[in-house]
Amino acid sequence: MRVAVLDDYQQAAHHFADWQSLDAEVTFLHEHFGDTDALVAALRGYDVVVAMRERTPFTAERFERLPDLRLLVTTGMANAAIDVAAAERHGVTVCGTHSPATATPELTWGLILSLIRHIPAESTGVREGQWQHSIGGDLYGRTLGIVGLGRLGSRVAAVGRAFGMRVLAWSSNLEPATARERGAEPVSKQTLFAEADIVTVHYKLSERSTGLIGPEELSWMKPTAYLVNTSRGPLVDTDALVDALIEGRIAGAGLDVYDVEPLPADDPLRTAPRTVLTPHIGYVTEGTYRTFYGEAVEDITAWADGKPVRTLTP
Repeated sequence: MRVAVLDDYQQAAHHFADWQSLDAEVTFLHEHFGDTDALVAALRGYDVVVAMRERTPFTAERFERLPDLRLLVTTGMANAAIDVAAAERHGVTVCGTHSPATATPELTWGLILSLIRHIPAESTGVREGQWQHSIGGDLYGRTLGIVGLGRLGSRVAAVGRAFGMRVLAWSSNLEPATARERGAEPVSKQTLFAEADIVTVHYKLSERSTGLIGPEELSWMKPTAYLVNTSRGPLVDTDALVDALIEGRIAGAGLDVYDVEPLPADDPLRTAPRTVLTPHIGYVTEGTYRTFYGEAVEDITAWADGKPVRTLTP
């Protein structure tokens, strides 16, 4: 059995699981293959592929061109970049892993604090011989708006309350009683964007939610408000966001996710003002990787024994 572990950017996957327990040849691929021809060439002859989140899409065309593939393991129990129905048609079993809910909310607050206290700029200034050139904002008494109050958004809400913030929440199907149970005030979408000092996005990406935050929503925001997105890039209209930043219609943005990843060198977000940008590291922690890769090995072992676990179906 030959196993390929994709998109091992940090060259660290081998540290986080007992790969030697597999009766298999395991190859860790550190380069990202965005091109289908390059991906197919790299995976030729592999029975099993381990994919890290949505870094590499598996479309119907790619399954068609990977006849040796029999098991695809994705970290997490859902992956919008995998055509599970196509996998089934081509006889490929798809299995997942659990996904800890703590890492991304923690990074969300890292971005919020970095924005409101100008931490990256002040750190750079100290290294360049400067001293105190900005005035930070406050969290206590301010309003936090959470778009999507699921398991991640709820954790962000709890921290917001600990900072002494008023917490608002909106999603298309949010039950008012559920919002209140989770410590947030249910409001309309427009009210959230108009009243929040910080808007943070924790929403599932789908065809319906693509572009959820566009020119209209950004126009509702106060010029002193910040937008943070650690969910999925296409939830926010990037062109509209860049325009709002350049024109000073919002105070800034903290982003961990993008329409195209890795972020192209010429992407306008790279030069947009008042931004803190991280390379989709919301889930990239030691604890999360131990779960992802440890359970990936479990998935492979169970599948090889004819008893697959955590299978994903169309």
